[in-house]
Amino acid sequence: MEFADYRIGVKKSKAHLGFNLNQGIPERIALSAGKADERPFVKKLVDPGQTVVADRYYQCHKNFDEYQSEGRHFVIRIKKGTRKTIITEHSVAEGSHIFLDVTALLGTKGQNQTEKPLRVVGYRIDQVEYYVATDRFELTAEQIAFVYKLRWDIEKFFSWWKQHLNVYHVIARSAHGLMAQMLGGLITYLLLAIYCHEEHNERVSISRVRELRIKIRNELLEILADIKEQDDCMDSS
Repeated sequence: MEFADYRIGVKKSKAHLGFNLNQGIPERIALSAGKADERPFVKKLVDPGQTVVADRYYQCHKNFDEYQSEGRHFVIRIKKGTRKTIITEHSVAEGSHIFLDVTALLGTKGQNQTEKPLRVVGYRIDQVEYYVATDRFELTAEQIAFVYKLRWDIEKFFSWWKQHLNVYHVIARSAHGLMAQMLGGLITYLLLAIYCHEEHNERVSISRVRELRIKIRNELLEILADIKEQDDCMDSS
């Protein structure tokens, strides 16, 4: 894969995926070399008016300003030690897992501080503290925490996709060929999602996929048996 230089003797490519958390399905995909920065692909995968939900890797104060200017919403986890210049403190219910809800500027003035104020929500789950930056001021802090929790649906999708559809067994070596292979894997997943929803009113599961495989195999065997029977009848006549 000439387009996917990584290091001497090693070729790698990254798949950048836009995942619709509302519908639980992948929507967009882009490929790059293995060393490519993932953050610039956000604007290719998420349109203005949509919300970026991402982990700490995507923390970039310049991008936070650009997202707000361009109308892209975001709920992005930030590092615990990120400097916060608090502008307004919002009330937090006593006993809640939310311990921080403020409007603030992030970063150090004159270095990497955001120009536009944003909201920072801090909450604690299973003794782990999370800090999330967002421009979604209309949501409650609890809703912000829930939105970030939905990010794990992306991790579950990738795990299932890789484990059960074997999409990482590379067949093609060119950028176009690899993209065709990735799209084939995504289309297969979408067809499975449609089948599971329409036939069983549930999300994709390996048990339903196995049932479908058996059903298709049995139908194929019946077709082959019918063809053989017709051939035998023709030979007899």
